[in-house]
Amino acid sequence: MKALFFDLDDTLLWDKKSIKESLRATCLEAEEQTGIHHKELEKTVREEAASLYASYDTYEFTKSIGINPFEGLWGDFTDDINIGFRKMNEIIYDYQEKAWTHSLSKHGVSDSPLGSTLAERFRFHRRKLPFIYADTFEVLAELKENYRLLLLTNGAPSLQQEKLNMTPQLVPFFEYIVVSGAYGIGKPAPSIFEHCLDLMQLSSDDALMIGDNLHTDILGSNRAGMKNIWINREKKEPNKDIPFTWEVQSLSEIPGLL
Repeated sequence: MKALFFDLDDTLLWDKKSIKESLRATCLEAEEQTGIHHKELEKTVREEAASLYASYDTYEFTKSIGINPFEGLWGDFTDDINIGFRKMNEIIYDYQEKAWTHSLSKHGVSDSPLGSTLAERFRFHRRKLPFIYADTFEVLAELKENYRLLLLTNGAPSLQQEKLNMTPQLVPFFEYIVVSGAYGIGKPAPSIFEHCLDLMQLSSDDALMIGDNLHTDILGSNRAGMKNIWINREKKEPNKDIPFTWEVQSLSEIPGLL
């Protein structure tokens, strides 16, 4: 094995925690003004955001690139590289404001200005609350001594770059950083894995994919003929239709496994 391909979100960066803490902070502010319990509002926002996100004609594009509703809640999507991102930029602030305004309405509060304010506050909090797993840097430093490293992430180039700017220590570990939005299609399409192999001038037997998502990281690397490691921190049940080569519960298990 010559190279290791790493996913970014919820593999190296703890994106789910960033979203949860940002939602919590915003909903606590809303609770002070409306009396809606922050946990109840957070539940509603999660449901409303997912439902509303799927109603825009940009939805199929976001699925192909791998941009989830909660990234949509704080991103600007200023990428001009294709029409999909330009359309996203046109609707994204409408989506963000409506997600909060509709959620307030579900709790009997009709207040569009407050919905707009909460959308801004969520964007603010998410940019101030990056989280990274405790073992990320230590494991990457150890692995870099023996393997070439590449970062393969789904998402919009501008948004993924923002995440990397928040944690700039990550960038030097990787020879290449490949973002699905710049390539044109996301994981699990095998072509993006093959593109990464071509960049590294390697065959599928020479590289291994490491990620937390069975449906993108593991399924896609399977399709490209690569071995993989599924990081299953939450002890989820495996999917019998998506086999994996190895399973770990933390990054720190990987050097010993290899």
